[in-house]
Amino acid sequence: MDETAWPDLTLSRWEATRDTVHLWTQIVGKIRLGLMPMTNHWWQVALYVSSRGLTTSLMPAGNVGLEVEFDFVDHVLHLRTTDGERRHLKLEPRSVANFYAATTEALDELGVRVHLVPRPSELVEAIPFDQDELHRSYDADAAHRFWLALVQSQRVLLRFRAGFIGKASPVHFFWGGADLCTTRFSGRPAPKHRGGVPNCPDWVQELAYSHEVSSCGFWPNGSEEGSFYAYAYPQPDGFADWNVEPSAAYYDNTLGEFLLPYAAVRTLPDPDAALMTFFQTTYEAAAELGGWDRPALEAT
Repeated sequence: MDETAWPDLTLSRWEATRDTVHLWTQIVGKIRLGLMPMTNHWWQVALYVSSRGLTTSLMPAGNVGLEVEFDFVDHVLHLRTTDGERRHLKLEPRSVANFYAATTEALDELGVRVHLVPRPSELVEAIPFDQDELHRSYDADAAHRFWLALVQSQRVLLRFRAGFIGKASPVHFFWGGADLCTTRFSGRPAPKHRGGVPNCPDWVQELAYSHEVSSCGFWPNGSEEGSFYAYAYPQPDGFADWNVEPSAAYYDNTLGEFLLPYAAVRTLPDPDAALMTFFQTTYEAAAELGGWDRPALEAT
């Protein structure tokens, strides 16, 4: 096994950086939210893993296109337009308020007009971006390791997604929870979601979960080095008791989903195989117990 392929993400070494970068991605994600046309289940707001970090991909901004990219190799935020203009911000220890001011100033200089709600989403502590001097950490090595973990996770998620011919989301990064995920759909409508996510209107969740899903991904929370997760909505009877593999996976009653610690995966002889097994067995729990039409939805 390549010892560097799945990097160490010990939380005590980068928790402050994790929290600051999460808020920075929310600012950039809200640019995408403001510029992109609505797509089912809010797919239009997500970011994507790139060859250097996380990107919005190309967005319409009036008569030009705009891309914003976190570069976790050279540690720069790039803002580029299709008419050749560009601006950049150094990724370095700076407060969320400073990052927000610098990003919005760069947008103004590029002539991009976009309405941003300057407050974090899906977080209990929601300090307005322009007032947040608390979160200001940036460890370049830690940010780089996090991106490498996303690269590895995306590779396996793409393989898993390829086995499904029904409706499935891209592999994308949702900045609300800071998780990289893909979602499979049974094709049937779901009961109205109960909402209740902090600092997020209930109707947002209602649109996100309008249809039955089985979702999985990587989340830099839930355990010492982050966790892979899997859940179903609505959750069928018996889901929590399904025999999920590998043995390090478990059902978290508080979250209502299966978790597999990142550390348990990266230290195995074959992390890819273990992770594919986790994604497959949790999907089978949702599909079998939920009565999905598996022959019609799965590649043979």
